[in-house]
Amino acid sequence: MRIVIAGAGSVGRFVALRLLAHGHEVTLIDNQPDQLRVASVADADWVLADACSPDVLSDAGVREADALVAATGDDKANLVISLLAKGEFGVPRVVARLNNPKNEWLFDGSWGVDVPVSTPRLMTALVEEAVSVGLPVQLFSFNQADVSMYAFVLPDDSRVVSRRLEDVTLPGRTVLSSILRDGRPITPTPDDVLEAGDELLLLVPDGDTEALGRLTRALGHPQPEAEPEEEPADRP
Repeated sequence: MRIVIAGAGSVGRFVALRLLAHGHEVTLIDNQPDQLRVASVADADWVLADACSPDVLSDAGVREADALVAATGDDKANLVISLLAKGEFGVPRVVARLNNPKNEWLFDGSWGVDVPVSTPRLMTALVEEAVSVGLPVQLFSFNQADVSMYAFVLPDDSRVVSRRLEDVTLPGRTVLSSILRDGRPITPTPDDVLEAGDELLLLVPDGDTEALGRLTRALGHPQPEAEPEEEPADRP
């Protein structure tokens, strides 16, 4: 695949190296001469110019690109680049870096963004995932499918520990995609027996707070039973 990356800072260069390692063709664009560290990503094509310009994007081959990554440290620039890539050049897939969480509402299809990547949100999710047991933690969202992936670590006292998946009821439209155990992924089958500490990766429809609540009740710590209300004493 041919991929254009706007922004050749540490993020852009890291993404470029990973893509090149997987056999993709990569072009890096940046308007800061000090960011053009060509030797660090020698197999990429480099362009010193402002990616917010349609002429620059055209000269960089965006029209023939399979994907564009707007990876600058400026949210405004990333939105302009995404809109040009999608609206002017019809790039099939546009991924945009989101730096300020306050701008998250802008990073959607109206600005040409297919996949927003929020560094603050990812960091928050990873921290929550590391410390949360018995609660669903959102890892990321598939925008076009209106579905999010959640991680759920089974606590020791979960009622589903030692039970087969066949006997575990999940909320409707919730899908268990994988089980992480002892550092390796397991493809779920009905005969798999759940263990304390298993990390379940689940797909849940966006906005379905009821499903998240049912997940917590079904997989998390046992809920304390409500004490019965005392009946008023009969008057003599």
